[in-house]
This record gives sequence, C-alpha cells and structure tokens, in this order.
Amino acid sequence: MKKQSNKMWGGRFTSGPDAIMEAINASIDFDRKLYVQDIQGSVAHAAMLAEQGIISKEDYHEIEKGLKIVLQEITDGQFVFSRQLEDIHMNIESRLTELIGPTAGCLHTARSRNDQVAVDFRLWVKRQAEKTAEEIETLIICLLNRAEEHTATLMPGFTHLQIAQPLTFGHHLMAYVEMFGRDLSRVRNAIERMDESPLGAVALAGTGFPIDRFTTAKMLGFREPTRNSIDSVSDRDFAIEFLASASIVAIHLSRLAEEIVLWSTSQFNFISLSDAFSSGSSIMPQKKNPDAAELVRAKTGRINGALVTLLTIMKGLPLAYSKDMQEDKELVFDAAETLELSLAAMMGMISNLVVNAVAMKRATELGYSTATDFADWLVRALGLPFREAHHITGQAVALAENKKCDLGQLSLSELQSIHPEITDDVFQYLTVEKSVESRTSYGGTAPKEVCRQILYWKKRLFTV
Repeated sequence: MKKQSNKMWGGRFTSGPDAIMEAINASIDFDRKLYVQDIQGSVAHAAMLAEQGIISKEDYHEIEKGLKIVLQEITDGQFVFSRQLEDIHMNIESRLTELIGPTAGCLHTARSRNDQVAVDFRLWVKRQAEKTAEEIETLIICLLNRAEEHTATLMPGFTHLQIAQPLTFGHHLMAYVEMFGRDLSRVRNAIERMDESPLGAVALAGTGFPIDRFTTAKMLGFREPTRNSIDSVSDRDFAIEFLASASIVAIHLSRLAEEIVLWSTSQFNFISLSDAFSSGSSIMPQKKNPDAAELVRAKTGRINGALVTLLTIMKGLPLAYSKDMQEDKELVFDAAETLELSLAAMMGMISNLVVNAVAMKRATELGYSTATDFADWLVRALGLPFREAHHITGQAVALAENKKCDLGQLSLSELQSIHPEITDDVFQYLTVEKSVESRTSYGGTAPKEVCRQILYWKKRLFTV
C-alpha cells in the first residue's frame, strides 16, 4: 500500500518519512508550549491581511473564529496533538482546516513557518524575560527587607573563606542586592533589544504582497518590526541573551545558596533554615539538611548548560534558516522553568531563615578581625606609613596568637614593646562595634551607610 504523502510538503515527496525521521524531525512534544503565541500571531497576521485587502474580511472572521475554537480546545485539554504534523504550527493549521475548510489556507499567505516560529518564540521569550525581571525584583525586595532588619547585626566578613574584617549582616545581604540589581538591568536591556517583530520576513526575503509589518508588530505588543528579513529568521540571539542573563542570575543564586549551606552548618551556626526548605536523613535522625539551597546551587549547571548548547548550535550556521534551530526551544523552556523555580526557592529561604545574631557576633571575635583597624589607628594617630603600620600590626597579631588572646586583650606595655609610641587610645578602636561604625565611606558597612543604600534601592525600585 502506498504511503500517503505529507500534506505540508505537497506532491514533492511521494512517501512519508519513516519512524526515525519522524522522531528526529517532530518538535510538537515541546513546541506545543507556544500555542498561545502561535494563535496570537496568526490572528494578527490574518487581521492585517484583511485590512490590506489581501484576503477578504469574511475570510478573516472565519479564521479568527476558528482559531478561537482551537485555542479553547487546547486550553481545555481536548486538542489532539499529532507528531506526524511535526510542530505546533501545522497542528493548529490542520485543525483550523477541519473547522473552517479551505479558507484556513488563506492564513499562510505572505507568511512562512520561518517567520512564524521566529515571532512565536520571540513572543514567548519576551514574556518570560518580563516574568524573570518581576521575580528578580521581588527577590531584591525580600533581601532589602531582611537587610533592613539587620543593619547593625555584626558578623565576620571573609576573604579566601578566612575571617577578614567585621561587617553587618545587612551589609552582606546588600552585596546580593547589587548583584541581582545588575541582573535586573541586564534582563530589562535584553527585553528592549528583543522588542522587534520578525513577522512578515516570510522565508527569508520578504514578500511581494502589500503587507503592513508595523501593524502586526503593534498588535503583538512589539515596539517595531525587524529591519532585515534574512536576520529576522536566521538568528536566535534574543534567546541566547536571555539564557546568558539567566546564567548570571543563576550564578548569583548559587553563590548565595552556597553561603546559606555554610551558614547553616553547626560549625558556623549563623542561620537556621525553616523546615519548609530543609530535609532530614533516612538514617540519622538529628540531621537537618539545606536541600533547597543545594538544589539551587546545582541547577545553575543546568541553566549554564542550556546557554552553552544554544551557543554551540548557532555558532556555524550559514544564513538564513537551518533546521538546527529547532533545537533552541527545549533548552530555553527548561532553563526558564529552572530559573523561575530557583528564584522562588531563594525567596522562600531568605524570607524564612532565622538569624543567630549571637553566633555571628561571637565569630567576629575570632581571627583578629580588627587588625586592619589597629593598622589604621597607627596611620592616623602616629602618622606612620601604612606599610610600616601593617608590619607592626602583624607583630601584634603574632604576639596575641602566642598568648592565645585577642588584640584588644594585649596590655599597653606589650603593645609598646612593639612600638613605644602606642597609647591606650588604641583600645577603643579594637572592638568589632567600633570597627563597623567607623566604616562610613560610601558603600561601607557602617549601619548608617547600609541604611543609605537600602533607601537608595527602595527609591530606585519603586520609582521605575
């Protein structure tokens, strides 16, 4: 029995693809996610064709009515998707033909699947980027609220994961506000660049029909149409840029997640995660594992992998469209879903974690965290060059280590044995409270400066 020819390809192919070709060629299993955007694009295209007199108003109304039925069927879960029809575009067009007959064929006038998928995907990525921006902003607000609670909560700051100088927990959280603030800016900038409609580029060369691409761009919520028909269908840099932004967000989430993991250990004991974001052990009843933070940390690799994969897919493609580009969507869909989940998990953890201020304060008294303050005092009070002050401070730290005490617990005579001009005035600068209060430079950890930065971000967020 002769196989039925594929309706989309028409008479060029007299036999259907075998099972392997069907499996490798079909994208309906994942691109069905674009059904809303595909129908939006088709309605806008049909309306423009009617307005331009390319199809009749009657045909447009039939098409619009049929597409609304298809949309409802998919939304209600009654639509039957077919892998033989390859993708979401042909599945919808086939069903439309069943509903309204040959009039459905008018819809593809002055349009190709190349610009159709480009506009569908761009619409989806644009909306997802807008959602991502909203979620990042919500996380920033969450961090601001917790930072405001802890503008004066003392904790050690680290370099090389070694105690360095005293900070406030609010100041530490504000570092992540700055990171996510840049992420928010990147995502918004990406939205601005992708705000162009490729619909009407057709296969790659435009069309001889008198279409109005500005009208369809406006109807679909784009700023304007793209300006080159070849570029319109042959690049996915808008998706790559979204993934690049998502990867940077994920890296920042991962760094914060790593700190949550460390802070929640019994060795640090800086915070306690809520039970909602922790799990126990199947064998050790005492365990409370920071699973949500660990999973956020791990999912970064998944998002980064999507970026590298799409970059690799696009790196050697000649203009214009190639089937390779079909592999773009599944990556972006998965990365977007993963990032959305990671952001939600981080918001939950930050909102609900309990801060152990006593343990944080106790940790600041380890590791000679006020050593820099001692060196600074030598510069201010004795007029010493900083390098000399640094050397003297190192000697004082060595003496304190030998005596197993803090810098501030050394006697004046012991300090004067290192440098005779040291006075007892130095001791008021060797407390962690004084150290933090003194860091009043712009962007510093002094509580009043942290409050200033919190106010800046609140004004910035709520006046945009």
